[in-house]
Amino acid sequence: MRGFGDSPMPIDKNKYRYDLIIADIVELLKEQKIQTPINVIGHDWEALIGWCFVFAHPELVKKMVAVSVGHPKAYARAGWRQKWKGLYVLGFQFLGLAEYFLSRNNFSGLRKWGQQHPFIGECVKEMSRPGRLTAGLNYYRANFVDIFAAWPNCKIPVLGIWSTNDTLLSEDQMMDSEKYMEADWEYIRLENAGHWIPIEQAQQLFSLADEFFKKE
Repeated sequence: MRGFGDSPMPIDKNKYRYDLIIADIVELLKEQKIQTPINVIGHDWEALIGWCFVFAHPELVKKMVAVSVGHPKAYARAGWRQKWKGLYVLGFQFLGLAEYFLSRNNFSGLRKWGQQHPFIGECVKEMSRPGRLTAGLNYYRANFVDIFAAWPNCKIPVLGIWSTNDTLLSEDQMMDSEKYMEADWEYIRLENAGHWIPIEQAQQLFSLADEFFKKE
C-alpha cells in the first residue's frame, strides 16, 4: 500500500484516500494476473481497506477475514469505550503537530502509542525514515470524514477476529458488524492477545483464516 515499506509515498494527503488504494489493488490483481474471486485478509487499516474493497468490488472477493477492525458503520456507531480508545485519531489530524509529539525525544510518543507492538523498535526505525511517519498519518487524515459515511451492507461472507487486550479497539465495533451483513458472519474472540494479532498470534490467526476460507 502507498507509503508502506518501500512503496511510493505521495506528499498530498488526498492521495491516500481509500478509493485510490482500492484502485491500486485492482490494478495489482490485473498486473499479477491473479484469478478472482480471491480471499481477503487484513488487520487494522488493511482490514478497513478490505471492507471498502468488498463494498466496491464484491464480484472480486470470495470471503474476507477482518482482523481487529469491524464494518466501518459499526466502528462509527460504537459506544463510548471505542470513542475513548480512538481519541488518538483526532490527534493525528494535525499536520506537523502530530509528527512533533510522536517523534520528539527519540520517538517517545510513537513508542508509547505502539507499546503493545512486539517489535516497536523496528517500527520506530522504519517510521523515522524521511516522510514515512507523515505517510502513515495521512491514512487517518485522508479518510477521517469518510468513516462516518453511509456505508453499504456487506454481501460477502466475513470472519471477524478481535483480541481481548486490544488497547485501540473495542469489542462492540467488531461484534456489531453482524448488523450490517447480508452474507454469513462469524466472530472469534481471541483471549490474552493484544492489538497486533498477526504478530502475537500468527499461527492461530492464519489457522483460523485457512479453516474459514476452506469452509463450503
